[in-house]
Amino acid sequence: MTGGSRSSTDIGGGHIGLVVTVIALVVIASFSGLRWTLIVAGCFTAWFILALAVIRIRGGRGGEAVRRAYVVTFGWGDYVTP
Repeated sequence: MTGGSRSSTDIGGGHIGLVVTVIALVVIASFSGLRWTLIVAGCFTAWFILALAVIRIRGGRGGEAVRRAYVVTFGWGDYVTP
């Protein structure tokens, strides 16, 4: 996945997923407090770091590895939009 329309679609879904995650964290913070917000944010951070580590081990380098880990973590945003 080096360039092309598929990459831009993946990134768009990643951005949507990140926005939905931030909104969910704000809602969690308002109802449950800081503790649960940090737990959920920590889970997303751990997933991103794990994905980045796996991509780096499999040969991904530089910004492309970070982009792929971002899409793996937040790319589910494609399924939220119509």
